[in-house]
Amino acid sequence: YPSAAYAEYENRCKGPYQAALPVPPPEQPTLFAVPGNHDWYDGLTAFLRLFVRSRDRNFGGWGTGQSRSYFAVELPAGWWLLGVDDQSGSYLDDPQLAYFDEVARQLGPESKIIIAAPAPTWVKAADHPTAYDSIDYFIRTIIDPTGAKVRLLLSGDLHHYARYTGTDRQLITCGGGGAYLYPTHKLPERLEVPPRDTLARKASRARPYDLAARYPDAARSRRYSWGIFARLPLRNPGFTTLLGTLHTLLMLAMAGATANWTDATGQRLFSVPLVAMALVTVAAAVLFAQPPNASGKRHVRHWILGVSHGVAHVALAAAGTWAWLALPFYDWPWPLPAAAAVVLYGPVIGLVSSQLVAAYLLVAGSFGVNVNELFAGQGIEDAKSFLRLRIDPDGTLTIYPIGVDRVARDWQVNRDQSPTASWLTPKTPLTPRLAEPPVTLH
Repeated sequence: YPSAAYAEYENRCKGPYQAALPVPPPEQPTLFAVPGNHDWYDGLTAFLRLFVRSRDRNFGGWGTGQSRSYFAVELPAGWWLLGVDDQSGSYLDDPQLAYFDEVARQLGPESKIIIAAPAPTWVKAADHPTAYDSIDYFIRTIIDPTGAKVRLLLSGDLHHYARYTGTDRQLITCGGGGAYLYPTHKLPERLEVPPRDTLARKASRARPYDLAARYPDAARSRRYSWGIFARLPLRNPGFTTLLGTLHTLLMLAMAGATANWTDATGQRLFSVPLVAMALVTVAAAVLFAQPPNASGKRHVRHWILGVSHGVAHVALAAAGTWAWLALPFYDWPWPLPAAAAVVLYGPVIGLVSSQLVAAYLLVAGSFGVNVNELFAGQGIEDAKSFLRLRIDPDGTLTIYPIGVDRVARDWQVNRDQSPTASWLTPKTPLTPRLAEPPVTLH
């Protein structure tokens, strides 16, 4: 991701577009953007500078055509594309509602609507019933009174492709350009949108939607999850070092308490520092397992898994202490034992504890807990996806979900030096394919 900083947006967002299309062709394509959660880190300052306030109205070879963080574009054959900004899951503000009220004056029963939203709240509402409230309010109060039909909801945010189908519309997540792959094997097979237990004072009638397609498929996504054991320490050496440091400190506290117990009364076994460190370890594991706004019976599994994870780390520290005390280093004059622990024990326990975290993530992921961390910790770059949409003269909308199983690892300067040619090309040609057969809407 780009952080909300000018340099990061230039290098990681605008830069790749410019490398792909350095000079605009005679018919310059227009780019519209909906801000996501990372765009809100700086209050949309960088987003507005690039897409809204830019004087040259140029983003690489694309032109920018919006004047706000939301937009409405009239497409051929009665189709409309509405980009909605729900302020990172917060609400639709009054200026935005007033803008779309004006747009709604141009809509009628023959209008067909595509809504581009920052996040697939129809999926997130399965765990957070209020997540879909803003989009539902928008459809219910702005679109429905015009008689227009919302035929398609599009979003990114979750880094995969998934399509839910219902009697009235399609719900598509296509965030396959994200920094790492997000799993598909834990997606709900059926959704009710909006959920019946929403806290909204008013809501549309709940309708069922079935999971019709996903990319990568569930079997491949499940295989990816097992890669956490190898990828977690390799891709996250700093995290492994942190675990090794914490476990070394916990072992030294246990070793010191055990020595006091061996030499004296036994009451020093649970010394204050040791108890504090053990409690902090368990508490950190519980907090790691908790989703935002966790409460109620819905999140009991998070508590159980979090406590179990913390206790497992304390047990690992106890086992490590027992093994360390069996070695001769502990009898050396102080501070040699501590130095030996840092040099010898730390790296080993760091790797072992990283495998414990990997095992926890794999088990927790099977219960739908820390699923994001299970894949974020691996940083899987493959299985990219994006959409192409085509509107035929007769008004048929065809959706082409395109997947790239393996991304380019090596790049070379493009020999084609024409102005619109990309600066770089992959050394091994990409092999895009359809993630599922084309989907048609009328």
